[in-house]
Amino acid sequence: MSHETQAPDPVLAAYRKSIDNIDAALIHILAERFRITQAVGEYKARATLPPADPDREARQIARLRKLSEEADLDPEFSEKFLRFIIDEVIRHHEKAARGD
Repeated sequence: MSHETQAPDPVLAAYRKSIDNIDAALIHILAERFRITQAVGEYKARATLPPADPDREARQIARLRKLSEEADLDPEFSEKFLRFIIDEVIRHHEKAARGD
């Protein structure tokens, strides 16, 4: 029994190309966000401000949950995603505060 190679599905290929473009944009957006938060961490270290700001974090999470609902995106997913990013930023800020 021979297996014929099927031609790629052009509709699926177009969807995947869009997904790949979006993934690339997300990586660039995250890289820019972390460049900025790194500068914030360095500033906080120089100004002897605490690495974390729980009040701002709570406001940001509430804001993004609302945006998620408006965009038809699961707010639980959005909060987990943002929490992951915030935790990483805080880790960087703590390193900056220690002078690492």
